[in-house]
Amino acid sequence: MTNHLYILTGASRGMGLAMAEQLLVEGNRLLCISRHKNEALKALAVKNCSWLEQWALDLAQTEFVADTLRVWLRSLDPAQIKSATLINNAGMIPAVVPLRASDPAALALALRVGLEAPLLLTAAFLSATESWTVPRKVLNISSGLGRRAMASQAAYCAAKAGMDHFTRCLALDEARLPNGARVCSLAPGVIDTDMQLQLRSADAAAFPDQAAFAQLKAKGQLSTASDAAKHVLAWLARPDFGQQAVADVRDAG
Repeated sequence: MTNHLYILTGASRGMGLAMAEQLLVEGNRLLCISRHKNEALKALAVKNCSWLEQWALDLAQTEFVADTLRVWLRSLDPAQIKSATLINNAGMIPAVVPLRASDPAALALALRVGLEAPLLLTAAFLSATESWTVPRKVLNISSGLGRRAMASQAAYCAAKAGMDHFTRCLALDEARLPNGARVCSLAPGVIDTDMQLQLRSADAAAFPDQAAFAQLKAKGQLSTASDAAKHVLAWLARPDFGQQAVADVRDAG
């Protein structure tokens, strides 16, 4: 029996969890990589006759996680797979303070999870599946803050800007191959997640944009995680996916 293979990071909560829930349908095979497993996902997979595997791994251990993924992918039988997709969704915001007041360990962690992990996981995914003849995709979940600077957000902005640009480079690499992967770094819009709560709860003296984030919530301008996941997965399913290496889901039309 053949399946569409999806590998998703940061699937234990927020939009990642919502994407996992929507991918758990018959005919899909889903591998979730997060710090914690989600028992509700396991029950949903059984209910929907979908295949689910969850790895409780710390994405900050970038080389170990990437090597584990590479070995696992090479153990699979490509004849049992219709398509293969990597979704790099995990990310984190360190304390919302100016760079000069940031904790070095927190900065390093944010960059490892938000930039280094997607880079290494993508390399592992593409190298392990290079000989596969099925369609392959890499979807990097970016942010508008990767394209717009914001005070007290140096690490997060840098991680997302780096993600955008490595995706541009990757698109050039894959375009030269007869069965190259289609890739996109996609901003999903503003979503009502723990990250948004962190931003609107920040000290306004340290974060000049705090009031703007609070207003997004007060005016009901945040997407639900479920709606955002639906739009992101719809973008992934577009026949022209990958024609834009860097895109914004709000530009869909």
